[in-house]
Amino acid sequence: MNVEMFGQIGVGASFLFAAVGSVVGAYVVGSATVGAWKKCYLLNKPAPFIMVAFAGAPLTNPIYGFILMNNALGVSENLTNIQIFFMGTVAGIVLGLSAYFQARVAAAASEAYAETGQGFGNNMMLVGLCETIALFTMVFTMLVA
Repeated sequence: MNVEMFGQIGVGASFLFAAVGSVVGAYVVGSATVGAWKKCYLLNKPAPFIMVAFAGAPLTNPIYGFILMNNALGVSENLTNIQIFFMGTVAGIVLGLSAYFQARVAAAASEAYAETGQGFGNNMMLVGLCETIALFTMVFTMLVA
């Protein structure tokens, strides 16, 4: 394995880890939302469709990873391959973790909203805080590059 491959691995890692976190996150929050709807059905309550907004929360992170991947390809002449490797890998891991933990918050929000029918805005703000970490990671990584 030569040094140039490290840069290419880092470029791909920014998308890969973000996508993996998003897939796992979609499973976590999707399962919780289905369970919350089930509780509504058992109690003869209408199942709020708006909870799909919680279920879709972790789906944006692969977009950020893709943007970083394209950015890393464009700045490859300014950075060494090792720098690109670490930049892409660390940013991708942070994006993936952000998607996963965003999903955990969204899952709790979905269950709470199904039980009470209240607090959608407050819950969505907390989901958005996790999204902010992903956005900051993308922007700051692009600025560093």
